[in-house]
Amino acid sequence: MSRRRQTGGIIIENSKSIETQDLFANWKQKAALFFGSQAITLFGSSLVMYAIIWHITLTTGSGVMTTMIILCSFVPQFLISFFSGVWADKYNRKILIIIADGGIALATLALIIYLTAGHMSISALLLIAAVRSVGTGIQMPAMNALIPQIVPPDRLVKINGINGSLQSIVGLAAPAVAGAILIYGKFSTILMIDVVTAAIGIVILLLIPISKHKRAQETVQMSHFADLKEGFKYSLDHPFLRPLFTIYAFFTILCVPAAFLNILMVTQVFGENYLYLTLNEMSFFIGTLFGGLLIGAWGGFKNRVKTMIFGLAAFGLFTFCFGLTQTLWIYLILMFIVGLTMPLVNSPIMGMIQEKIEPEKQGRVFSLIQIIFTALMPLAMLFFGPAADVIPVQTMVLYGGVLIVIMSIAIFFNKKFYRQGEFYPAGGHEVKE
Repeated sequence: MSRRRQTGGIIIENSKSIETQDLFANWKQKAALFFGSQAITLFGSSLVMYAIIWHITLTTGSGVMTTMIILCSFVPQFLISFFSGVWADKYNRKILIIIADGGIALATLALIIYLTAGHMSISALLLIAAVRSVGTGIQMPAMNALIPQIVPPDRLVKINGINGSLQSIVGLAAPAVAGAILIYGKFSTILMIDVVTAAIGIVILLLIPISKHKRAQETVQMSHFADLKEGFKYSLDHPFLRPLFTIYAFFTILCVPAAFLNILMVTQVFGENYLYLTLNEMSFFIGTLFGGLLIGAWGGFKNRVKTMIFGLAAFGLFTFCFGLTQTLWIYLILMFIVGLTMPLVNSPIMGMIQEKIEPEKQGRVFSLIQIIFTALMPLAMLFFGPAADVIPVQTMVLYGGVLIVIMSIAIFFNKKFYRQGEFYPAGGHEVKE
């Protein structure tokens, strides 16, 4: 917050206030261009993701193969996270994002060449998913850590909500476009769109003036493993991050049936149809669109943890409900509401990390979040995926929803953690232990 003193009728701003104003000059324009560039590349990537997952699901109809595509999509991301967080804190984050986007586009172009030669195999699709996963693993910590460089601390939760809505618009359009292309066009068309959107996104990002963060300007830095160890120690010793990581870990495991096996649930309950799969994705993303607009306009409760708890409880309750339904239109309404709850969970989590953690450590903190997700989610899929060939997905969704509601109640009664949800920017005053 700007501090001023008045002398002889003249208002004098201190140097810290002027520096802050310079740092966030034209921040709305920069944020719009940045999130726009990422939305464009996300659109192309989403088309490819749906095309690969749907092709494998409908071709094989197997929970084991669905698990394989999930593993190929996340295990490489998990492994690269041990490096990408350190890179995001050491190097220019904008350049890292550009390198990641460019690498993914080149991998997609290689697949186009492979398909043009007359080949089409499940193994090739699994390989390309793994390569794209590496690019995503490099991009995400850099992107999340770059946001506080262009957005003022008190606007982070709202901006994360608005960004979530933008991603939801992409998520809404992508399955509809992917479904239409797969029904009426060629698989390779989707891949070419991804290459073009990546190129457009990279050009826009190159035009945005974003300075290197302070640590990236240093000439003498620690070794990679010393950096990694310091980041992990900092995260695990932090009074807010330690319980937050525990909550995130449990939520990652418990949401797998509802979030990642819902396409199998749709085929098991309502039938194998591209239209049903498209409606399933669209209802979820319409929900997240409105949820993001809600959190962007409202900003959530004053206590960010309270907003997160509310989102968790609602997610658990409504996933339990759609685990009971046998009617498609009721399921789609419930999936819409589940989508509505997601920004209420994700935006405060991202915002609190961006607010509370020093900029030079955010890359490693976000990489640890990525490690938790990309490690536990595939492990959960190793259990839930094969189990889906024996146990109805609806049954697993029911139990997962109940456990998430119980978890949200437990968080509410942890008053020490609950008080950490008040807004305190990085470097400001923290709630004492």
